[in-house]
Amino acid sequence: MTLELRNVSKRVGAELHISEVNLTLEKGSQNVLLGPTLAGKTSLMRLMAGLDRPTDGDILVDGKSVVGVPVQKRKVAMVYQQFINYPTLSVYENIASPLRVAGADGATVDRKVRGAAELLKLTPFLERLPLHLSGGQQQRTAIARALVKDAGLVLLDEPLANLDYKLREELRVELPRLFAESGAIFVYATTEPHEALLLGGATATLSEGRVTQVGTTIDVYSRPCDLVTAQTFSDPPLNVVPMQKSGGRLSYDGKSIATPTGTETLADGLYKVAIRPHHLLLHRPPGESIEVQATVSATEITGSESFVHVEHGGSRWVALTHGVYRLEIGDRVAVFLDPTGFLVFDAEDRLVAAPAAAVRQTAGRA
Repeated sequence: MTLELRNVSKRVGAELHISEVNLTLEKGSQNVLLGPTLAGKTSLMRLMAGLDRPTDGDILVDGKSVVGVPVQKRKVAMVYQQFINYPTLSVYENIASPLRVAGADGATVDRKVRGAAELLKLTPFLERLPLHLSGGQQQRTAIARALVKDAGLVLLDEPLANLDYKLREELRVELPRLFAESGAIFVYATTEPHEALLLGGATATLSEGRVTQVGTTIDVYSRPCDLVTAQTFSDPPLNVVPMQKSGGRLSYDGKSIATPTGTETLADGLYKVAIRPHHLLLHRPPGESIEVQATVSATEITGSESFVHVEHGGSRWVALTHGVYRLEIGDRVAVFLDPTGFLVFDAEDRLVAAPAAAVRQTAGRA
């Protein structure tokens, strides 16, 4: 099965929800839709599923238009962040429902239901009604129903948001593998950049209903085509710093460094340099860096790492450092802009330089 969206747009009244999207998703592919809330992820998935019709453009399956074909006649499974189950059916029958509709024999139904229940840790609850389940258990029931359906297209709209951390991490690994083995097209919507990196595959970044970039997840992360895409693929937010290139130097706040690798041939002028929080350092790195004196505005300590929010010259930045880093609001601190992580954008916000080493920096937060 191949799913293709050609110049697909969707209007609701005077509002444009999806704008001229072009995507081709191949059988067995693993795809992430990454964007903030209201970026258009759910709207795009509803178009893919056949729940909504595009205002313009065409949607094709294996080269044939399916616009107007009802969702009941498509091999589609969809799971929303807000779980949807049949309230009068047991967990077993909720999971079994698509198999019974398809006319599967009793042995097949039982094998698939119990296999999915075991994976999603639902075996003790198979005879319960959804009303007697926790929210996380109800969400797992909805995921299990999608898992057994043998759909050609599986759409998961932030499906793990309501689960506890341990199970969420397990399923991030298991679900893509299971759906890929089935040969289904797997589409996973998330607001979290680090979740996209963990899932891998391909990523399409969305902003205000537009797909800003499509490619392998690591390529989109490492070389975002524009500043909007870079900001979409960063959590905590990017630090954006105006820098002047003059000759072989790049300068900010009266300090300068030799132009980093990849920026030597850029024309002299003003650029926007995006720095991910793990390249805004609280210690001096090897080689050249730009040191800036800043004021601490907040510190978030997670245990394994700390987020230090600082202010400098009217700008607010955030630095990510490992371990516990205790600072008080109002403290003065030196921060270092590490050129090995500079993403450089021109006046039109187009990427003009990125570090070659960025490909290796995929662990941890985005």
